[in-house]
Amino acid sequence: MEEDDRAVPLLASKIEYHENCPGCRVELLKQTRTGLPIRELFSIWIVVLCTALPISSLFPFLYFMIRDFHIAETEEDIGYYAGYVGSSFMLGRALTSVFWGLVADKYGRRPVLIFSTATVVVLNTLFGLSLNFWMAVVTRFLQGSLNGLLGPIKAYASEIFRDEYQALGLSAISTSWGIGLIIGPALGGFLAQPAEKYPHIFSQNSIFGKFPYFLPCLAISILAMGVTIATFWLPETLHNHKDTLPSHTSPEDRPHETDALQEGKSASKSLLTNWPLISSIIVYCVFSLHDMAYTEIFSLWAVSPKRLGGLSYTTQDVGVVLAISGFGLLVFQLTFYPYVERLLGPIMVSRIAGALSIPLLSTYPLIATLSGVALAVGLNCASVAKNVLSVSIVTGMFILQNKAVAQNQRGAANGLSMTAMSIFKAIGPAGGGAMFSWAQKRQHASFLPGVQMIFFVLSMVELIGVILTFRPFLVPTE
Repeated sequence: MEEDDRAVPLLASKIEYHENCPGCRVELLKQTRTGLPIRELFSIWIVVLCTALPISSLFPFLYFMIRDFHIAETEEDIGYYAGYVGSSFMLGRALTSVFWGLVADKYGRRPVLIFSTATVVVLNTLFGLSLNFWMAVVTRFLQGSLNGLLGPIKAYASEIFRDEYQALGLSAISTSWGIGLIIGPALGGFLAQPAEKYPHIFSQNSIFGKFPYFLPCLAISILAMGVTIATFWLPETLHNHKDTLPSHTSPEDRPHETDALQEGKSASKSLLTNWPLISSIIVYCVFSLHDMAYTEIFSLWAVSPKRLGGLSYTTQDVGVVLAISGFGLLVFQLTFYPYVERLLGPIMVSRIAGALSIPLLSTYPLIATLSGVALAVGLNCASVAKNVLSVSIVTGMFILQNKAVAQNQRGAANGLSMTAMSIFKAIGPAGGGAMFSWAQKRQHASFLPGVQMIFFVLSMVELIGVILTFRPFLVPTE
């Protein structure tokens, strides 16, 4: 063996350590360090956050942005066009997720992470400077298609942590993702239209007066720029040699690895015939369809007029609600979720969370009839609970998917998952926006009038997801 490809024992085990392999260096570090990996947790958390923020940051001001584009003929049609802008990101990501997964499996996780965060800087800034409806759609589509981060980062998280911190690592991703989808709208709500909200700071003649939705996009792009630079120092986890575990090592000598290297070798080589993986992806897609539709509908419902069944909230009011939800979600996921998952398992956690979401959604039309303090308390409690339940489901699906494949398939498996999920998430905003517009036109219907129909349909989608978590459909990896 040549000098630059020397293989030496990894500690006392018989696993070969290839000296110049970045993946082996990470494995060696995992063997020698037993403390809580705070730095890795924070690194993954902030990388995912900067990618998740722009996905939903537009929802509080999208209603007003579409109105300012003057493309909707009536006020009830605004939700229809808003759905197309909201879904264009996910449509772009659906077309390229498998490609980015293959790139991550061949060239490494870190290059994909760097490129993806860099695209946020450029394209999110351009979206804030959109001059018309089609520019907004195109910039969002490109941002989705060039951002292949979420699949590789899930593979990265399953490789960078020791066994006992696997659930915590994947929980960090879903927590950051969930918080990004909540804090993003909060930023959008607080920072959109700054010349109207903060005239003593921002002039109507400034760039923020001419482009009233630029400031929240700029703030997220600045964060993404810092994250892009920091990502260069993340360790690579992909092995650059063929055998991670040598053939001469007996099974009883091989330590248990959560990334399922040994199990992966005996599994089907085709991801499409790996039913534990495919079934978890399908369940994930159903819940993702629900979550994306809910995210858009919630903001549209909150800012729409009371006469149409909404709350007549301002973008700032929506920002406050979502900021509170984000804080509650952070506390739950970092303190309670790892223990709950260890006690019940990812499938049971997802099943219970989905079942609890159904009656919770039925309370939203009743919340709209409240006012004052009762409205604020009811809405914030419902929003915190709904987001905690949604992210608990997503975390469980992340864990199941990464346990179903070997390391050399994780990038592609997560890319496949992202492709399927993105298709459903593209349908979510488009379908949700169209359904929202339709529901607002049937305020006096005899069956589920107005927003009651919206939350009934969301409940039915959630029910389908819960049903699919049972055997024989959802089969975990043994």
